[in-house]
Amino acid sequence: MNYYVCLHQEGVSSIPKFIEKAFANNYKAVSTSINANMLPFEAHESDPTYPATILSASDWNSKVLFTLSDVNVDSPNAKLREHAKEVLMREVTWAEHLQNMGNVMVRLRGPENENLASIVLAKTKGRWLIQVPITNPELATFEHRKDATAEEVSEAESNDPWNWWNNLCMVTKHSTKLKVVVELNDADRPCKETVRRWLGEPIEAIIIPSSLFVRNRSNYCVLKKEWQIIVGHFISVRANIIISTNPNDKALCQYADYVNKLINENGDKHALKSYENMLEVPLQPLCENLDSYTYEVFENDPVKYRLYQDAVQAALLDRVSAAEAKTKLTVVMLLGGGRGPLARAIFNAAELSKRKVRLYIIEKNPNAIRTLSNMVKMLWADKDVHIFSKDMRDFSPPELADIMVSELLGSFGDNELSPECLDGALKLLKPDGISIPYKSTSYINPLMSRVLYQNVCQALPTESAFDYGYVSLLKNIYHIDEPQALFVFEHPNRAENIDNTRCKALSFQVKKDCVLHGIGGYFDTHLYKDICLSINPLTHTPGMFSWFPMFFPTRPRTLKEGQTISIKFWRCVDATKVWYEWQVVNSPDDWEHHNTGGTGYNMRL
Repeated sequence: MNYYVCLHQEGVSSIPKFIEKAFANNYKAVSTSINANMLPFEAHESDPTYPATILSASDWNSKVLFTLSDVNVDSPNAKLREHAKEVLMREVTWAEHLQNMGNVMVRLRGPENENLASIVLAKTKGRWLIQVPITNPELATFEHRKDATAEEVSEAESNDPWNWWNNLCMVTKHSTKLKVVVELNDADRPCKETVRRWLGEPIEAIIIPSSLFVRNRSNYCVLKKEWQIIVGHFISVRANIIISTNPNDKALCQYADYVNKLINENGDKHALKSYENMLEVPLQPLCENLDSYTYEVFENDPVKYRLYQDAVQAALLDRVSAAEAKTKLTVVMLLGGGRGPLARAIFNAAELSKRKVRLYIIEKNPNAIRTLSNMVKMLWADKDVHIFSKDMRDFSPPELADIMVSELLGSFGDNELSPECLDGALKLLKPDGISIPYKSTSYINPLMSRVLYQNVCQALPTESAFDYGYVSLLKNIYHIDEPQALFVFEHPNRAENIDNTRCKALSFQVKKDCVLHGIGGYFDTHLYKDICLSINPLTHTPGMFSWFPMFFPTRPRTLKEGQTISIKFWRCVDATKVWYEWQVVNSPDDWEHHNTGGTGYNMRL
């Protein structure tokens, strides 16, 4: 998605002229009130959208965002409530007439929104952009009131606008029609945790009032450093920008140019953005043969194979002294050759370390074998390399390996069955042999992400969607607490009775009122000595994209600040499969136990 910068003004008399002015100042869209009174032949003097023919259908859809009247359809006064509903419905009807999508923006006024929810659910076209202040506007009034009591201030602080939004989402059953527009204000800058929590919501845009801008030494309009950071966080989850100004503002172009600069500095430009928040069932390379497209995505990672090369090079230098370099041969066994990137890394490591290697490549995918065989002919004809089309667990080698290299790690570390595969391949390694990698650790933490929850609900038509673990490039998420280590596997595993089942419970602290939608899953791995790969958010290897995190869904539950929740995870194994089970265990109110017996997501042996 491309970002848009939108100009919002009230009191607009001509939409075409407003669009012309906005576009001349580098905006891509405009926003203004619709104020439709719906009389057949008479336009309300404050309605700049009448008649429909002042713009083409294409321009209505692509250039204009309608703001509905600031009326309270949930007013405690019955007459005001009915009047507000009448106003809102006629404006929605007119917006749907002008735009085939009919996207409209409406302001939330407080925590009670049952009537608004029913109107949202009844609307058949387009989306509702719900405008929510980032902090309670009532707090700003206390700066000018000397008689405000501590109790009043505390009550206003506890009346959190995020709860207004969350209540609306709950009543509408997390409808995908809802997107949030977060309104910043110059009276109260939010704390870091408040900003981070909003990142877990389906954000359409943020509203920046022009009063937030200040003049720098060059007399240019900029945001203060603290606001730059906040806006940057929202841009990082692809929030669009709405600049709200008065009609006489002369600095429109400066605002637009400045926020476009922030977008360039904070917006992701990576090639994988189409995967953001998408849910995919993880690969099972042990029982399914990967296709060429999948191999190519992995091969484009600029970091992973360099680190593997560094690990093999360090192991070769430790294994063979400089005095033995010309005479001693190191046998390297590559378990899962794919289309050859790890083999290239091993040959590069041998060349850089000036050590002699014999490479055995064991690959079970017959289609990949064809590519590897061609590489031997075209690129590696002078190398001591041998290819075997075998499952590593059934392979009988001509000789044992000094170094065993594998890339059997999934997004959760062990979810592509590296423990089972490497335990089965232990017979290929010398008693003093080296395994690269030698250790992998999985991590979990609780997440809020309304977007991922909505995607789970749409992923499978049955309840079993909540019994799957998914791979996803997590974007719109709030980390309720930091990840903690879950399961650890070390190789070579020379235990007499190998048991790869695991069970562990971890406790997490809730830092802010929020909703638990699921559990994030990550891993790190030690290749050799201190050479590591990590997708743990706390230690993520810079520039590496081979693995997206895991997401294990739960039913949504609202959590309160200061609450402790415990998450219990199982890794289960039987004769044909491996699977995870997970549950939030807050006795006596234990939550749903997911994926019991591996009936949903499992890894086939």
